[in-house]
Amino acid sequence: MSRILIAGESWITATTHTKGVDEFTAHSYTEGVAQLRAALQAGGHEVVHLPAHLVPTEFPETQEALDAFDVVVLSDIGVNSLQLAPAVFEKSIPGRDRVQELARWVEAGGALLMIGGYLSFSGWQGRAGYARTEIADVLPVELLIGDDRVERPAGVVATVLDADHPALGGAGTEWPLLLGYNRTVVKPGAVELARLDGDPLVVVGEAGAGRTAVFTSDCSPHWAPPAFCDEWSGYAKVFQGIVSWLTSR
Repeated sequence: MSRILIAGESWITATTHTKGVDEFTAHSYTEGVAQLRAALQAGGHEVVHLPAHLVPTEFPETQEALDAFDVVVLSDIGVNSLQLAPAVFEKSIPGRDRVQELARWVEAGGALLMIGGYLSFSGWQGRAGYARTEIADVLPVELLIGDDRVERPAGVVATVLDADHPALGGAGTEWPLLLGYNRTVVKPGAVELARLDGDPLVVVGEAGAGRTAVFTSDCSPHWAPPAFCDEWSGYAKVFQGIVSWLTSR
């Protein structure tokens, strides 16, 4: 059993309602972690979810704090939320660079998984911002500069390159379609296990004494439709397999 920290996968939506000459704004809070958390818990893992709005204040600041976890998952959470703690952003007080700390933790033997989304990798209009950071240095893929999203509204089915690799957990070769992903480039020495439209989907690699992996599409809607994340038995196998591979050292 591993202890896994999932950072991100939540959002707050503000909606303006206009009724004649009157208007009001309503807010709602949503979490997209349910399928991933359930899949990992079904594999016997302990999962700690740190919602996006708590990342600036509560994400581990040191390698020692990160040692409380076996795997860190970054999913749909931009680099600013890691680097701009309130003391730094609001009071100009120097603090720990949690991006550097996370990268050093990985190189010292930790395990990192990045999952795709509008605020993963480079993301929507490049706003996720991981390119040219220490996190980009340890991932098994090169990140693009600028908007790296690939929307596939008609759906695209993965091509599995190595169905027997333990990181795919025996999910087989017949995967349901996905609706988009973040475009990346496989680094030399990394192992590409599945791809979408010729671009990487699942890639694993080494980073110093640690291991890293990417799943460049989503773990929940909208890029991962219900047929993928709710109905397909391979969903749990893939993410359980990735975690098992990341920690099998």
